[in-house]
Amino acid sequence: MASLQASPGTVLITGTTSGVGLYACKALAYRGWQVITANRHPLRAVAAAERLGIPSSQLHHLRMDLSDLQSVRDGVETLLSSLEQPLDALVCNAAVYQPRLSNPLRSAQGYELSMATNHLGHFLLIQLLLENLGKAGIFQSARCSSLSSARVVILGTVTANYKELGGKIPIPAPADLGDLSGFEQGFHAPICMASGKRFKPGKAYKDSKLCNMITTQELHRRLHKDTGILFNSLYPGCVADTPLFRYTPKLFRFIFPLFQRLITGGYVSQARAGQRVAQVVANSEFGVSGVHWSWGNRQKKNRESFRQELSERVTDPNTARRVWELSVKLVGLS
Repeated sequence: MASLQASPGTVLITGTTSGVGLYACKALAYRGWQVITANRHPLRAVAAAERLGIPSSQLHHLRMDLSDLQSVRDGVETLLSSLEQPLDALVCNAAVYQPRLSNPLRSAQGYELSMATNHLGHFLLIQLLLENLGKAGIFQSARCSSLSSARVVILGTVTANYKELGGKIPIPAPADLGDLSGFEQGFHAPICMASGKRFKPGKAYKDSKLCNMITTQELHRRLHKDTGILFNSLYPGCVADTPLFRYTPKLFRFIFPLFQRLITGGYVSQARAGQRVAQVVANSEFGVSGVHWSWGNRQKKNRESFRQELSERVTDPNTARRVWELSVKLVGLS
């Protein structure tokens, strides 16, 4: 990686070869930010950015496979050796969703793939970057940055929140970590679900996103006061045509965007979603910690963000403590 130039801020975004991550990359780059992309295939990230006309001078590409914990460690080591100033923000966006699997796929460490990628890889990435992010405030003051502190932003979803309609839909099953026996048993074969129960690929995705949102709340409880880092999650609206759904049936990929546009009113374009991520990263009105920001399930012109109420399965401190402690073990930090 080349050394980074002066800018309003430097942000690392995971999963920028397509979808919300790519458009968040564009939105922040056009604000003048230096954007570090973290992907399994950096050349794909380069090509995707070129297609959108994102200035290459604002971009720096890093190889990192979030499903492989060693790749996360190697990527962070490469990153930290190249940074001249601390990161101002980290956006945990990358996700795997494969609802048609009959049997679980496994990560390099043997964990079910969606939990490994969506939760454990990001959990380790955050832990390895906390010290660097914690130094950002000093540099922000020195260059008169509009940011008050570093920010960690994690993409959440309505399907992990019982306070929203999407979180109550029983197909394939609501997000539910059960008694966390899957975590406690080490998550290796034959264990493939957080609850220790039988494999349901769609639910595995929901559970991993529930872990993302739980982690945000626990980061806030444990670390915000001492580090000053802001920890937030967000739901930018239903991005019904994102490549996240590329493994769903073709008919679903045709009908779902139409349903969200014409029936629910929840549809949000990838570009709009990316702009909303950029707002949470860079705008002063999002400068509070421990919030799940949302634009709701009904999209209207000039829709404003609001603080979404979260269900007990996201906010329960006992569950969050156990998820944290068990995740620390699974990623090899204990």
